Amino acid sequence: MKLQSQISREYKEHKYEKFWVVIPHKVIHALGWKTGHGLKVEAKGDKIVIEKEGE
Repeated sequence: MKLQSQISREYKEHKYEKFWVVIPHKVIHALGWKTGHGLKVEAKGDKIVIEKEGE
């Protein structure tokens, strides 16, 4: 996996980026996640923890 980004907009001298990581289908399937589920993200040290909301 790789961190990907693109410029979402430019305002005056600032460029604003969006970032995303593509999670393999087999991981999503193993977790039982579906398109549209709410997710929460938290930085812990040098790691990112992503959890389904309400769990």
